[in-house]
This record gives sequence, structure tokens and C-alpha cells, in this order.
Amino acid sequence: MKILISNDDGIDSRGISALANEMKKLGEVIVIAPRTEQSAVGHAITMKIPLRITEYYKNGDFFGYAIDGTPADCIKIGIRNIMKEPPDIVISGINLGSNTAINIIYSGTVSAAREAAIMDVPSIAVSVTSHDPKHYEYAAKFTLELTKLIVKNKLKTGTLLNVNVPDLPEEEISGVMLTQQGKSKWDDIYEERKDPYGKKYYWLTGNLVQADSTLETDQHAVQQNYVSVTPIHFDLTDYETYDTMKSWQLEKLYKQKS
Repeated sequence: MKILISNDDGIDSRGISALANEMKKLGEVIVIAPRTEQSAVGHAITMKIPLRITEYYKNGDFFGYAIDGTPADCIKIGIRNIMKEPPDIVISGINLGSNTAINIIYSGTVSAAREAAIMDVPSIAVSVTSHDPKHYEYAAKFTLELTKLIVKNKLKTGTLLNVNVPDLPEEEISGVMLTQQGKSKWDDIYEERKDPYGKKYYWLTGNLVQADSTLETDQHAVQQNYVSVTPIHFDLTDYETYDTMKSWQLEKLYKQKS
């Protein structure tokens, strides 16, 4: 089994090392990740700057390939140019900080997995709910077991699994919940500051606005110390509105010239 691992925190992240080491128990692992941190870049791809591939070593041993691009770039160039055959699965993570609710849209971690899904490769995005995690072990272990389930049961083409794991020892995890994407979102503020020369600059900050209160939503599930598993896809069509708008008769907006 060939397993492609990427992330958005950069190839030197502790999370990607923990994930790669655990997944080696299941198959052949290849790491292709951004050279530097690419958090919150979403599904950006590089078009007007050349991408470079560099072999990356940790403690003197070959670890993987560093790409000076985005997480989505890593999946594209990894599958098309680095790997001789497509991977059986792509796993993106382990991300520092949760990727739930509206954050899914911004996440480079999720976008790497989404790019794989676009390329018809089963994929998982996995995050741990802390920016200074103390417990990668269970997140890596859970991802291994979830991968085995995907191999057994298959994923629908174009669908990926977004996984969020509380930063807790395994014995303190409440359980596992199949969830939906929540509606909680950030009330963003650009805080005005001054540099040492007195010139203004702005730093993004803000507060999370809680809009989820049931365990069926990813945000609330992880807050209750559950592992959240959310199936998502890249079809953004609002089908309810699509059906409603059929009565608008949009075709009448176009008037043929006589």
C-alpha cells in the first residue's frame, strides 16, 4: 500500500513526523510537504512562480520531499511528477489546531486532502485541537485504524474525511462521532499596531463565535472531547436553493435581439 503524506505546517512539523512513523506500520510512506508553514492558504495553487523539489533529511536520514509551494501544490506535483504510480491514499496532517466548521474553508491541511479527492485518490485530513499539542500519539494511532476502515469499506470518489482529535491522552477521549460541518465562525478583527519606526501595520485576530451545540457537529463534538469524523466533498452547490431558483425563470433575463 502506497501512502502519500502531506500537511500545511511544513515538512519539519512534529505532527507530520508522528503521522509518517505510525503509517509505516501499514505500508510504504512517501512524504511530500511544503518547505515552510502554509497555514490558512486554503486551496491556493502556484501558477506564476516555479516550484522546486528538494530532498529533505531528518537526523541524517531521508524523510521526504520539500516543495516551495502550497499544500495543494504538493499533492499535484507529488502525484504527477514525483511518484511513479498514484498513491492508494493521501493523508494530510497532523495539523496543529482544529479544522472544524468554517475553518475547513481556509485550511491548507484540508485542501491538500481535497486536492487528492479531486484527483480521485481517497484522502484524510487530520488535526489535533491544540497549537501546542502534547498528545500526537492517539491522533496518529486513530488515523492508522481509520485508514484500515477506508481500505475495507471504500470512500465514494470525490469525498474525503476531515478528522479532528482532542489533544488528550487516549484514556481521556470520550469516543468517536460521525459529524457534520458546523456553522461556528470567526469574528475577525485586524488589530492596528505600530512597528519600531512608528508606522502602522495590522495583525489578524478575533474570537470564535459559537453556533454549534450538538454532538452531530464537528466543533461541538471536539469540545466534548470526542474525535470528530466529517465526510466532505468539493461540490459546493446549494441544492435546496438550486431547486427554489428554478421558479425564477432566469432564462427570461436573456432577450434575443430581433
